[in-house]
Amino acid sequence: MAWRGAPGTVRSVGPDVCAADLECADSYGIPPLGELCRPGPERVRPRLLVLASANRPGLLKRAAEAGALGYVDKEGSPQNLLRGIRRVAEGERFVNDSLGFGFLQAAEMPLTRRELSVLSLAAEGASIAEIAGSLHLSHGTVRNYMAAITRKTGARNRIDAIRISQGQGWL
Repeated sequence: MAWRGAPGTVRSVGPDVCAADLECADSYGIPPLGELCRPGPERVRPRLLVLASANRPGLLKRAAEAGALGYVDKEGSPQNLLRGIRRVAEGERFVNDSLGFGFLQAAEMPLTRRELSVLSLAAEGASIAEIAGSLHLSHGTVRNYMAAITRKTGARNRIDAIRISQGQGWL
């Protein structure tokens, strides 16, 4: 299912656990996890379990900020996924050991969630105007974010910031 329709589907179905693959992005660039598990009317917020890989610390950080309880390695066994779903359904935290290094990298990542969203869209080739429209920001705000991203990554320009961020696994 595309990310754009996922929050509505989750609210209408009302699952206890919502499992999301962090690397299945569409026009959002970075999955809108906060919207995905927002409680609906007369519904409890579903618990979030994410499928991730250690080489994408930016996505791990985003999932942690969204309140994910479970983190399952995409390369792991189906039994491991079931174990994670069961633990999260019981309200317990579940983290694959193999994702530990990714969390350490995420803790060192200098970019904010919004900066990652801007940079992710830029990496897909979006112009300043397209990024502004997609994220409901002014053109000047997007330029300010790009300047901050360039400074924080030590890049020379936008292309260099994208290359550095991809090399670090932030995107």
